[in-house]
Amino acid sequence: MLLASAVVVWEWLNEHGRWRPYSPAVSHHIEAVIRAGGPRASGGSVVLGQVDSRLAPYIIDLQSMHQFRQDTGTLRPVRRSFYDPASAPGKGVVWEWENDGGSWTPYDMEVAITLQHAFEKQQPWIDLTPIGFCYVIDFGTMSQINRQTQRKRRVRHRLDLVYPLVAGALPKAQSWPASPGPASSPPGPPCSCPQCLLVMSVKAAAGANGGLLPPLVIRKSGPPPAGTRLLPPPGTGLKPLDGAGLRGPGKTAASQASRRQASGVPALTSSASQASPPGAAGKNGRVALATLNRTNLQRLAIAQSRVLIASGVPTVPVKNLNGSSPVNPALAGITGILMSAAGLPVCLTRPPKLVLHPPPVSKSEIKSIPGVSNTSRKTTKKQAKKGKTPEEVLKKYLQKVRHPPDEDCTICMERLAAPSGYKGPQPTVKPDLVGKLSKCGHIYHLHCLVAMYNNGNKDGSLQCPTCKTIYGVKTGTQPPGKMEYHLIPHSLPGHPDCKTIRIIYNIPPGIQGPEHPNPGKSFTARGFPRHCYLPDSEKGRKVLKLLLVAWDRRLIFAVGTSSTTGESDTVIWNEVHHKTEFGSNLTGHGYPDANYLDNVLAELAAQGIAEDSAALEKD
Repeated sequence: MLLASAVVVWEWLNEHGRWRPYSPAVSHHIEAVIRAGGPRASGGSVVLGQVDSRLAPYIIDLQSMHQFRQDTGTLRPVRRSFYDPASAPGKGVVWEWENDGGSWTPYDMEVAITLQHAFEKQQPWIDLTPIGFCYVIDFGTMSQINRQTQRKRRVRHRLDLVYPLVAGALPKAQSWPASPGPASSPPGPPCSCPQCLLVMSVKAAAGANGGLLPPLVIRKSGPPPAGTRLLPPPGTGLKPLDGAGLRGPGKTAASQASRRQASGVPALTSSASQASPPGAAGKNGRVALATLNRTNLQRLAIAQSRVLIASGVPTVPVKNLNGSSPVNPALAGITGILMSAAGLPVCLTRPPKLVLHPPPVSKSEIKSIPGVSNTSRKTTKKQAKKGKTPEEVLKKYLQKVRHPPDEDCTICMERLAAPSGYKGPQPTVKPDLVGKLSKCGHIYHLHCLVAMYNNGNKDGSLQCPTCKTIYGVKTGTQPPGKMEYHLIPHSLPGHPDCKTIRIIYNIPPGIQGPEHPNPGKSFTARGFPRHCYLPDSEKGRKVLKLLLVAWDRRLIFAVGTSSTTGESDTVIWNEVHHKTEFGSNLTGHGYPDANYLDNVLAELAAQGIAEDSAALEKD
């Protein structure tokens, strides 16, 4: 039997399409729940607050593989990833960068593994461009350098728990013959573990059709020729590396071959190399497989699946196994990777591709939106008018009640006939006065309403704490920024008959004002500019006009704590959902979504913004 092991890292997909790792403690907790649940664990859920109090609102549903936030209803995909035990997560090494607030943010697992590998090789620096990031990491100064702006940030690595280790047993590659070879020894009694059950079912299906798996020959480009000098990115001040160091911009034949291989899939052949002795193909294939990284192993598995499908060999879609299968779905991922590495026929379904942005659009193709003036809006300061005092503001919305009913004030929970139970800074009104809101009719102590108003935005508006009816014009605490909007000549999924309205929000970092959580302290603005999309339909334009009102009233964003990263004092969305995926819906923030426009209209109405609001605002 061929024994293999891997470390399990549970990850969630953020709004920018990046898979972010849960901490080792959380991954251990999820694995423990799966083990304790046995075969039925795949249909259960995991409460993350049991291991990390900061994740108290979150639950992972193992059946749908989604993270659910209980207080907002937000759903995000999760996945169970497997990495080499000798890599960073297998050693408990965490790589982090310092954000603008002075706290430390962990890198994605792919980046952390790349950094740890280069650090262990004692390389002085590493360029992250090959894995999609415009940064250079200088290990000498432990800093991250932006290749475009030359901005530097501190980086660090620290020790944490080792991620959970899983192991599996698979038959040797020769048990599925790639070519005629020596007779093998008689098989022992069949194993009943999930992996072997899946292996035997696939072998039996393929044997019935007489299909054999073609041997795999992995072509790898060797290191750069001796004496090759690899140059660092310009402007970083780093020294070049010699020989088999990091890949640089030098266009050697070996590096070109490496790039060609990285852009495609490993080659498949139907016979062993002529230079190899008979029967050596399986051995060479295993040696080559052992040297592949995780990405190339996945490419190999997909290419192998295509060959098997074309040749008529039945395959098992491991990703889509359900509860009726003999294999626990929680083990399906590791089973697929291990079987692929052993040269067994596994059909790994490629995950849907995240499409955040539309195809490139030239300036001449960008058009203004009919019926909507201008193409941008700016906010610079608070635009709502304030009343002179809280008492004067409330006087417009209240009627005095001389004989209060025998019920509780839902703010202080004292009887309305008794004085207010509010214990904070005392307003100037008497604690026993009672008033009724004119629209909804709910009754409260005036003392409590004034205190509630003073603790809010103090913008001249009031919102009933019971039914949320808004009195006056509600405004928010959105920092200064710019909102752009225009038409692009592409259609959204589910809206093939119309073009697309693209909205671009841009808010720079700054200093918090008196209406923010920590006045005088700086705030960050991550992920800007943020691109959002609406269909250019009648209802889509209606939503845009109301979003413009929400922007003018500073209700689109706020300053607070991010629900996805946990970072405080940063710009966050403010209860009006936007679609940030153009051509997919993997995160729940894309299309098609038949109910989105109606849902966002309801969210805007909850903020006091309806059709009559757009008529009152400047277009």
